[in-house]
Amino acid sequence: MKLTLYQIDAFTDHVFGGNPAAVCILDEWLKADLMQQIAQENNLAETAFIVQKNDIFELRWFTPETEVDLCGHATLAAAFVLFNYHGYTEKTIRFYSHRSGKLLVEKGLEGWMTMDFPSDDLAKIQGKPELFKAIGLTPFKTLKGKTDYLLIYNSQEEIEAIRPNFHLLDQLDCRGVIVSAQGRHADFVSRFFAPQCGIPEDPVTGSAHTSLAPYWANVLGKTQMTAKQLSKRGGNLICEYLGERVKISGRAVSYMTGRITL
Repeated sequence: MKLTLYQIDAFTDHVFGGNPAAVCILDEWLKADLMQQIAQENNLAETAFIVQKNDIFELRWFTPETEVDLCGHATLAAAFVLFNYHGYTEKTIRFYSHRSGKLLVEKGLEGWMTMDFPSDDLAKIQGKPELFKAIGLTPFKTLKGKTDYLLIYNSQEEIEAIRPNFHLLDQLDCRGVIVSAQGRHADFVSRFFAPQCGIPEDPVTGSAHTSLAPYWANVLGKTQMTAKQLSKRGGNLICEYLGERVKISGRAVSYMTGRITL
């Protein structure tokens, strides 16, 4: 069996920026353990697998360690492949995830694409000493979403200075930890750590912005916001909070097309 593999840099307008994702378009679903092996072999934060069913594209995401409920950058990469390599001519791609439901991606101008995702449900919680020890810096506010902790700090400089203990982070009861503050040149900035998923620090995390957008919309009193993820590669996003849904926009570029032989 031979599969075409696309490697796409998402949430960026240049190669070697943003977050790389692999995309495989299948005729039918492979066994989950085989998709997991492919993702492990790719050794990228996420590998997206797509199967078309009529006018819906079913979508699943795997890190090198596990299947995940939602992945923004690999969804953006999957849409980029369908728009640019598979002749998809409609303006909107309708994805469906058996873990996250309906997900839409709309093609915009100048390479921008907009994802329509469900908003996260956030709850303010008491401080967790083990969490703060793992991050290495105590926030002024701690929240918990469906899968991640969200820690809020006073400045972009604090976010840039964080040096977490990944061994301690790996022992926490969550998918990952988001750290965030208001930005100097964007409405808010963030970083994301998920060693339990095999991703010590994710370059750009679309799904984290389903938590970030609701929080910052309430704090800033605005529904449309610019965002920057402060990883080494960096990434730029535009978020629009719509209550139960969040629109997350970004661009993507192609790095590589290859062939998997199984």
